[in-house]
Amino acid sequence: MKNMYDLQQLLKQYGTIIYTTDRYTDLGLMEAELRELYSSQLVEREDYLMGMLLIKQEISKLNLEESPTK
Repeated sequence: MKNMYDLQQLLKQYGTIIYTTDRYTDLGLMEAELRELYSSQLVEREDYLMGMLLIKQEISKLNLEESPTK
């Protein structure tokens, strides 16, 4: 898994498609779903960790884009 698209495809394999028009909400839902899949032992540890990293990076990117510049 290398990017958010790959994460979305992983979630889609388990019947999860997330789109709420609010990117923060989408990321939070993806994180919750990924945690649930991992705790149910449906995804490997490596995929779980990479997915969480991708989500955290995306949140950081959004925070940087929205922060006011001086």
